[in-house]
Amino acid sequence: MIASEAELTERRELGERLGALPGRLAEVARRAPDRDPAEEAWPTRTIVLHLLLVEEVVWQARLREMAETANPVWVWTEPELGDRRAAWSLGELLGAFARRRRETVDLLAALDDEGWRRAGTHAVFGVLDVAGLVRQAIAHDAEHIAELERRSAP
Repeated sequence: MIASEAELTERRELGERLGALPGRLAEVARRAPDRDPAEEAWPTRTIVLHLLLVEEVVWQARLREMAETANPVWVWTEPELGDRRAAWSLGELLGAFARRRRETVDLLAALDDEGWRRAGTHAVFGVLDVAGLVRQAIAHDAEHIAELERRSAP
């Protein structure tokens, strides 16, 4: 089945939104104080490391799994923050995140119509096709970017 114009437009827009987020993250992270006044909040570098790890262990891994397995089943995944990159500077983490996100956008660009229709089942979010998974990634990024924006607010 060939994708409709609306599906093609949605795919393009999702790819553009996903691809724009590293720039927005960098802008916000560089001006945000390192810590929220609430002591339990993650430092800015930890938030960016978290986004980098989620990009690799969740979004990219699930996209690849969807390509190889019919209806994979996923549980909630929270990557360990004890990664070797935890000592990297904010700039290094932002650069690594931007590169990984570019890989994700490239994975999406390489999908044909059948690839976009693949789906998996998440324990919390239910059945997600590729577009649904991308929307989750965008929402996850937006949540953390909003957190950093709140830190910068007067």
